Amino acid sequence: MTRKMLAIAGLALAASATTALTPARAQDDKVSIVVNATQVFGTIDPARINDYTEYMAAVNLYDGLTTVAGDGSIIPQLAESWTVSDDNLTYTFKLKDGATFQDGSPVEASDVVYTLKRLLAINEGPSYLFSKLIDPEKLKVIDSHTVEIGLTKIYAPFLTTTPLILVVNEEAAKANSDDEWASDYIANHSIGAGPYMLASWNRGSQMVIDRYDDYHAGWERGRPIDEIRFVITNDEATVKALATKGELGMSADSQATETYEAIAAMDGYKIIETPTATALYIKMNTKLPPTDDIHVRRAIAYATDYDTIREAIYPGSPLSGPMAPAFADAYPDDLPAPEYNLEKAKEELAKSKYAGQDITLTHSYVAGLSFEEDIALLMQANLEQIGITLDVRPEPWNRITELASQPETTPNTTQVFNGPSYPSPDSVFYVQYDSAAAGTWASMEWLQNPEIDTLIDDARTTTDVDKQNDIYKELQRKIVDLQPDVFLLVENRRYAASDCLQGYEFVPMMSWDTDFSRFTWECRAE
Repeated sequence: MTRKMLAIAGLALAASATTALTPARAQDDKVSIVVNATQVFGTIDPARINDYTEYMAAVNLYDGLTTVAGDGSIIPQLAESWTVSDDNLTYTFKLKDGATFQDGSPVEASDVVYTLKRLLAINEGPSYLFSKLIDPEKLKVIDSHTVEIGLTKIYAPFLTTTPLILVVNEEAAKANSDDEWASDYIANHSIGAGPYMLASWNRGSQMVIDRYDDYHAGWERGRPIDEIRFVITNDEATVKALATKGELGMSADSQATETYEAIAAMDGYKIIETPTATALYIKMNTKLPPTDDIHVRRAIAYATDYDTIREAIYPGSPLSGPMAPAFADAYPDDLPAPEYNLEKAKEELAKSKYAGQDITLTHSYVAGLSFEEDIALLMQANLEQIGITLDVRPEPWNRITELASQPETTPNTTQVFNGPSYPSPDSVFYVQYDSAAAGTWASMEWLQNPEIDTLIDDARTTTDVDKQNDIYKELQRKIVDLQPDVFLLVENRRYAASDCLQGYEFVPMMSWDTDFSRFTWECRAE
């Protein structure tokens, strides 16, 4: 079958991507909703995506070999089936018949090979999972619908990472760029097989995506969402105003409690709330004085008022270590709950090599998020009581990610949410605490501990599930002992949404719960 390139032009960005906001509506059989995002979409290139907002765009524009169900299980998407060799080093995927890219051309095995080679060559975004695991020479097209992926070593959680293999249209990429990997083109155009196509994008302002009518998974579940307009704002007044005017289809999940309460009181709106596997941490830079001293880190942990944060600032459940209890089989039941105790904080500080000195910490959080500011101010007040000055520095998210690239620029402490980027405990440990992850926003601890690295590698290379879970339990105990983080809470995810929006289900993978092909529109909004 000849690939059709005629529709590529329809995916191009408009010269001016400004689009007037319209209310969430079901009109003329077209459902259009407005969704606010609190951070800019830095990129839509699936080889470069790095944070929650970028993943939210990617999961709607692209499909992976597999996807994730609400219970965390891996289910078919572009791949309809797969087999694993006896030595656990070769994975063979059979692609679904009839799946097409958004230009109408078929998804083929060669596209998967191109996607993975491109990901490895660019070496950004999700590549940290695959760079030392997949050898480009071990990627094979068996036939047009069969692809073989050879690993360099056993990696037990491999299947849990395959939703991140977001397949790119090779022919479209090469037809629109002289660059082998079409980086400039893919940075501004969607050329995937996902449920939605990029219609317009005004960086820093909004992005509009439209439903792909011929999406391979179909649209038979109910009345689909035809258009999503992502509006970039973290201003609470703006979000409430959107709801007041009936324009808000669904909010971001990081609004202030007062905003949720105000919207919940409005006619036609509801609050969606669910437990998650996402945790809120204060990440402490173990390479930068004075948080290089474990006693300073323990003092900060004791000076944290966990109950007030969870009950008055940001709802959540207790967190005793680096991983949320959602991964129940790998969670130890003997971790002590963090304790708020200023006297113990003073005792720890007195044990440190900085005892008797003036201690100042740099502390960052995402600017513009009121609950983040409230947590920072509470920390500042508490730490002052034990003799520590907290230099609070609100920063835009892109600045925080830049600062995280070097230990000397990473703040002493930073408030960060982190949830599984793939549904495995490995995502918690490798992404945050392995030395290979250092220099990313998720690993601002700069732990780089050989014993921790060895345990993570041991868990990755054992296929015995019970042994794997025992290793994860040991990892958690050792990380708690090292205190690289203050373990604030497990997030209760909340969205304000139109009563008409149905089908939300929490998915234990970063932003996969905002795949809008899973939603339906069950009523008519005025």
